[in-house]
Amino acid sequence: MKAEFDKRNVKVVAVSVDPIDSHKGWIKDINETQNTTMNFPIIADPERTVSTAYDMIHPNADTTATVRSVFIVGPDKKIKLTLTYPASTGRNFPELLRVIDSLQLTAKFKVATPANWKDGEDCIITPAVKDADVPALFPKGARTIKPYLRYTPQPNR
Repeated sequence: MKAEFDKRNVKVVAVSVDPIDSHKGWIKDINETQNTTMNFPIIADPERTVSTAYDMIHPNADTTATVRSVFIVGPDKKIKLTLTYPASTGRNFPELLRVIDSLQLTAKFKVATPANWKDGEDCIITPAVKDADVPALFPKGARTIKPYLRYTPQPNR
């Protein structure tokens, strides 16, 4: 999915509590079992400095059982989203891309995205936008469901 992350100007990196030597074996196994090519760096954190600072060590397991945390960091170097999965649950990369699309869109326009929103679908105009400002900000139009619930076509499409 590297091309999808690249399209969004997003860099992917992993952090692992295991030493760097073990990563080479993982990369080989991942490439083989997932029919892919690993194409992002894995940072070794064997002293658990980063993992502990960001609460990535599972509290009810041994000291190497990490939770699977995803942090989306914005261009301003601030965390925009934290998503934590138990080790027993796989991550959903299409959902991460959906969230990145939403975060990038809502950073530029005065909109919010509803649950299950996908790129290209209608957005919600934020309540802070006054009705009088809607035509200038959203020239594609708006439809009002309730005074606080106004939809508009995605502004950058």
